[in-house]
Amino acid sequence: MNLQLIFKAMHVGLAAICINVLMMVAAQAEPLKLAHFVPPAHTFTGAIADPLVNGVNAATGGSLEIQVYPGGELGKGPVEQYVRAVNGVADITFGLAGYTSAQFPLSMIVELPGVVGTSGLGYEAIWNAYEDHLTSEFPGTRPLALWTSEPMVLIMKEKEIRTVADLAGLKIRVSGAVPARVIEALGATPVHMPAPAMYNALQTGLVDGIMTGSSAIHDFRLSEVAQFYTEGPALGNILFFLVMNEATYNALPANEQAAIDANSGLELSKSGEDNWNQVANDTMAALRADSSKTVISLTGDEAAAFDAITLAVRDAVVSELDAKGLAASAVLSAMSGQ
Repeated sequence: MNLQLIFKAMHVGLAAICINVLMMVAAQAEPLKLAHFVPPAHTFTGAIADPLVNGVNAATGGSLEIQVYPGGELGKGPVEQYVRAVNGVADITFGLAGYTSAQFPLSMIVELPGVVGTSGLGYEAIWNAYEDHLTSEFPGTRPLALWTSEPMVLIMKEKEIRTVADLAGLKIRVSGAVPARVIEALGATPVHMPAPAMYNALQTGLVDGIMTGSSAIHDFRLSEVAQFYTEGPALGNILFFLVMNEATYNALPANEQAAIDANSGLELSKSGEDNWNQVANDTMAALRADSSKTVISLTGDEAAAFDAITLAVRDAVVSELDAKGLAASAVLSAMSGQ
């Protein structure tokens, strides 16, 4: 071969290698996209997003960055959050299992009344069951955090709820299938809607009240449109997830995967739950101190009338899932630490 042609071929080959290397570096330098649907001031930021972003950045010396897109910047529908992670619209997404309840029949056992109450902490309950029973409910993703809200309360615009009979015929907003079953059993009509719609729905009378965790009163400014708050009954909790596209995770170099692992899982889930509970406690304390609001804390006997109904819902749901061939009783046992 002509020497000039050899050198030309070598030059072209080296150029191609350099371009490939530059492309790989550029790809590695591309920040991961974390998408969520709540405002930047929501509890999620300090509880979940900041610990993950800052921890990964520190662990990799800045080679792996996570860019947060709040308030639906990568898509407005809260219901589509899981799908966004699977489809790669975002690399990491935050959402509520209840918005797509059919996908999470076993995971949502943790939302049932009395489950978190008997097992201790919600994040421990869900992780106790995850490896053996729940992985199939998270296809195409790697859960980075799974945790529950504080116990749900009833948030009412104009009506005091002191007895089960007080709920008869009312329209109550719920986040998914499990709380819908609870509200139906209590004699009210469930209205499904994502959290960002709660304020307007309550303000305009589309719903009479809301059943959700009390932290949402702060995060979605519900005290501006609600007068009465009932706490005490076993109404269940809400399951949250933070998931990462599995292919994106698998494509990361080992040191960056290790950084993700070290700043996710049980500890990140604990951070989420601890912060949700703290906001909930502070919110209820502020409402009690506000003379323009009424917080109704049911006594043990008063709550028992609700619990007799709601705990029966728990047992019925587990039995129904077992009858469909799903390992609901085993999941309940795992969540209860048995």
